[in-house]
Amino acid sequence: RDELARSGRPTVLFVDEIHRFNKAQQDAFLPHVEAGTVTLVGATTENPSFEVIPPLLSRTRVLVLEPLTEEEVGAVVDRALADPERGLGSAQLTLAPEARAFLVAHAQGDARVALNTLELAARLARTRRTRTLDLGLLEEAAQQRALRYDKAGEEHYNVISAFIKSLRGGDPDAAVYWMMRMLEAGEDPLFVARRMVIFAAEDVGNAEPQALQVAVAAKDAVHFVGLPEGRIPLAQAAIFLATCPKSNAAYRAMLAASEDVRQAGPLPVPLHLRNAPTPLMKGLGYGAGYLYPHDYEDAVVEQDYLPERLRARRYYEPSDRGREREIGEHLRAWRARRARTGKTPPR
Repeated sequence: RDELARSGRPTVLFVDEIHRFNKAQQDAFLPHVEAGTVTLVGATTENPSFEVIPPLLSRTRVLVLEPLTEEEVGAVVDRALADPERGLGSAQLTLAPEARAFLVAHAQGDARVALNTLELAARLARTRRTRTLDLGLLEEAAQQRALRYDKAGEEHYNVISAFIKSLRGGDPDAAVYWMMRMLEAGEDPLFVARRMVIFAAEDVGNAEPQALQVAVAAKDAVHFVGLPEGRIPLAQAAIFLATCPKSNAAYRAMLAASEDVRQAGPLPVPLHLRNAPTPLMKGLGYGAGYLYPHDYEDAVVEQDYLPERLRARRYYEPSDRGREREIGEHLRAWRARRARTGKTPPR
């Protein structure tokens, strides 16, 4: 504030890894940003929509720094090898073409990864009295590549989203790729299995009822055998789910019914559907007029099962895909049969 009053220039405050600041700490910046006392520059590797409080985010301009292209990473590597003052130029190292290609790919758009790996490879070369950085040396320097996948960050949600959308879109190749991206990066295989169980019920549904059984079986198999062999039933299940006919009719029925429950509240159960275990309840009309379907031809009878206010409501509308085509035919036949019976229980 004193500097602003004296020179008219606000203080530039740079906060690296701003997502590590909790809500209270970020709140402390707010009055100074609003007053123009400081110009806040925050850097984060996470999605600011999730990690920066909305009042602060609304007063900032978000600039997205995309990963470097392979050409740009290659240029950084070449400059580091050639620069004798700030790089490795004085060592007069030669980077083999296949080693350079590996290094660029290994960096995944991050120049810091490329430079750190290159520096470590240079140290290894020095200890082995060689000036040639070959593929084996670079692979040793890189050791086990850490895939870009933060289980607590945005990339976690990006990859699982790509996995689910590949399943939904019927692409078994993409589904297996994204699944292995997660597993190779250390994702819990049971997390992947749980997502497939949810997908089987939500996106395949009754178009292929066996999908849920396969997904649950894959979950049980992974739990039983563990890794790395547990990846095999996961891959089998992912391919099966991707190639199944798809229907979200059951999921939409659940949402529609849930909305009616919230909007209409606890509507009374029709008397003919109520349980009557005591003479008093029977005397109050509980269960009166209930038609036992097995006493009728094809176990089909005209009878309302929803509360009176929702009597004509339909939640489940089967698709014409997979097994649901057959289910739809059954439903239409049953509804027509019920309409012909004309037997309506007393209300």
